[in-house]
Amino acid sequence: MGENLVIVESPAKAKTIEKFLGKGFTVKSSFGHILDLKKKDLGIDIENGFEPQYEVPKDKKKVVSDLTAAAKKADRVWLASDEDREGEAIAWHLQQTLKIPAEKSRRIVFHEITKNAILDAIDNPRDIDSNLVMAQQARRVLDRLVGFELSPILWKKIQPKLSAGRVQSVAVRLIVDREREISSFEAQRYFRVEGIFIPEGSNARVKGVLDKKFSTMEEAKAFLEHCKGCSFDISSIEKKEITRTPAPPFTTSALQQEASRKLGLSVSQTMVIAQRLYESGLITYMRTDSTNLSSLALGTAKETITSMYGSEYSQPRNYKTKTKGAQEAHEAIRPTYISNTSIEGNANEKRLYSLIWKRTIASQMADARLEKTDITISGDRIREKFLVQGEQILFDGFLKVYIEGRDDEDESEKATLLPHLNVGQMMTDESITATEKFTQRPQRYSEASLVRKLEELGIGRPSTYAPTISTILKRGYVIKGDKPGTPRDYLEITLSKGTITSTVKNEIVGREKNRLCPENIGMLVTDFLSANFPDILDYGFTAKVEADFDNIAKGLLVWNEVISDFYEPFHEKVTNALEDRTYTNVEKHLGTDPVTGKPIIARMGRFGPLVQRGSNEDPDKQFVSLKKGQLIEEITLEDALQLLKLPRTIGVHEGKTITTAIGRFGPYIRIDSTFISLPKELDPYTVTMDDAVQLIAENERKESQKLIAEFPEHKIQILNGRYGPYIKQGKNNYKIPRGTDPSTLNIADCLAIVEKENLKKSK
Repeated sequence: MGENLVIVESPAKAKTIEKFLGKGFTVKSSFGHILDLKKKDLGIDIENGFEPQYEVPKDKKKVVSDLTAAAKKADRVWLASDEDREGEAIAWHLQQTLKIPAEKSRRIVFHEITKNAILDAIDNPRDIDSNLVMAQQARRVLDRLVGFELSPILWKKIQPKLSAGRVQSVAVRLIVDREREISSFEAQRYFRVEGIFIPEGSNARVKGVLDKKFSTMEEAKAFLEHCKGCSFDISSIEKKEITRTPAPPFTTSALQQEASRKLGLSVSQTMVIAQRLYESGLITYMRTDSTNLSSLALGTAKETITSMYGSEYSQPRNYKTKTKGAQEAHEAIRPTYISNTSIEGNANEKRLYSLIWKRTIASQMADARLEKTDITISGDRIREKFLVQGEQILFDGFLKVYIEGRDDEDESEKATLLPHLNVGQMMTDESITATEKFTQRPQRYSEASLVRKLEELGIGRPSTYAPTISTILKRGYVIKGDKPGTPRDYLEITLSKGTITSTVKNEIVGREKNRLCPENIGMLVTDFLSANFPDILDYGFTAKVEADFDNIAKGLLVWNEVISDFYEPFHEKVTNALEDRTYTNVEKHLGTDPVTGKPIIARMGRFGPLVQRGSNEDPDKQFVSLKKGQLIEEITLEDALQLLKLPRTIGVHEGKTITTAIGRFGPYIRIDSTFISLPKELDPYTVTMDDAVQLIAENERKESQKLIAEFPEHKIQILNGRYGPYIKQGKNNYKIPRGTDPSTLNIADCLAIVEKENLKKSK
């Protein structure tokens, strides 16, 4: 044991740091938090100032035991957890739990894992910041109070196993509100006119957009009639030089958004990859609100830019953080060694590093200079003007390296390169087209745009965005998926060579990819919380709570007083809600079945949303589950009647009837007591007898290969499963050790594996 023990949060970080410190230092990992609120009961002593009751989780007892022994042997213990509130709390918990005397412990922080940063931290230790610890504790206690008190109400009022959370419920509300905006949106149609013009003495084509939109087809046609025989020329040309400045270096949320747009990564994927890059010493700390760069980073960036692109491309900048409630004075996310343009690693690590490198370098590069040209084309028979926009890059500056992405790119807004043109130059109209357009409904949130919205509202912090999104997806309140869009006809009226023609064309509208859509249960829970606990879902209130945490971290507020101010009115509402015995559900009466005359109802059932034929008292009522993505709010009588065509009899195979239906886990076919899921490409309403027979044969083939061996006297089977071979005894399953050929196992081998696994479980 070395005389110095350094405790960090992750084993990957421990390996990297140990290389820098050398002899006399041992680096160990706490594997994250070693304490949490007690699982049983509330875990908070409300009567005594909301004092948290911590315990060492079962899976951390060995870690704590090992660290306690190591701390006793060490002359000095360096607490080197991350430099944010969570990290500060971990350092404090380590000091308390391992019983490290204050004179023996040192708190060190660093925002990059480099030799200089680690040695500098060792030379400049500090005390544990109790304000940061209390801010983390306040967040943990408040979130436990909200979850612990609200969840039982949801179980009682709606259905079991539901949960609520201070930030997660607000995130779900944003998604639900957006869905309702989309449902109530009514598209307004208009006609947009574009002209294709050929300049006199040139073969180039120039596209101009009319400065007026028309509300009706008649107005658009009348305009085109006026354009017949019209003489067009360039009435004005305006040129002006504009500059574009680069985006600042990455904060956590900016990295999550840009990685989503440019690399197609989810928020949680981005954070996992960034964590690996940080722990390998390749980038600075990945949870930050700051856009600052250190003086060393600024100097290195200047050298790198000058050597790679020339001194004219360098323009050092310091950025000020504008995020609402930004906390902790970290640096922005940047490469630890800016001169390293690439790294070793897997494909995603390389892509994310490259994105961070480009953004960092671009932020320190010169502005781009562009010449923007605005041209007006006038006609002698019309008052309206055609506008042409173009631009030319005079000096590319930071654009040489990086262009920031946008969530909603619009091709029509992009300026084009133009030929040389003069005022008074005649323009021949090759064609003028009025195209029927429709106002666009709001878009559903992507993970990236949801993060941006939460950040705008001041809700959540860098460390909370990824777990919040993961939680609402895991709970089933929200799903992430694609919307196929719907076909829509639109009219195109064209004037060409003196003749006006009309064409009906078709487009797909509303197509979306990887968007967050609310599920029925998410909408039901949101409505219940909005009605009974409006503060929990109020954006301003939730942002104020975040601001209170920030003020606790600055020492301006006392943590348990903030909790008390929140808890007393909140608990009173909880008590009132529990006394109200009414069961909350959503039930939509859609109409009457034209065949049976029975009512058709859409509602939440025990296993999810369903359509019901017959009243609740009807002993012969029928049920069918809604399709994935169908919402009770939006379902129509026609949709319901289509669903109620199931179960559908497909035919008879080997004397057995085959039916198809939609169940809890999606569409399936059934033969006798065997259920077989339908693949995505098959629809339960149209699946044929041939399809069904093929699926049955494939299922029988899989089942025949499922059993590897059987020992009936011990009720043991060796089976092929979805994730590989395993042992089944009664209702229990047991893993077969890696590298073992399951076909060679005898009964003694199986019993030994079962005994070993049972021993592990009992421990």
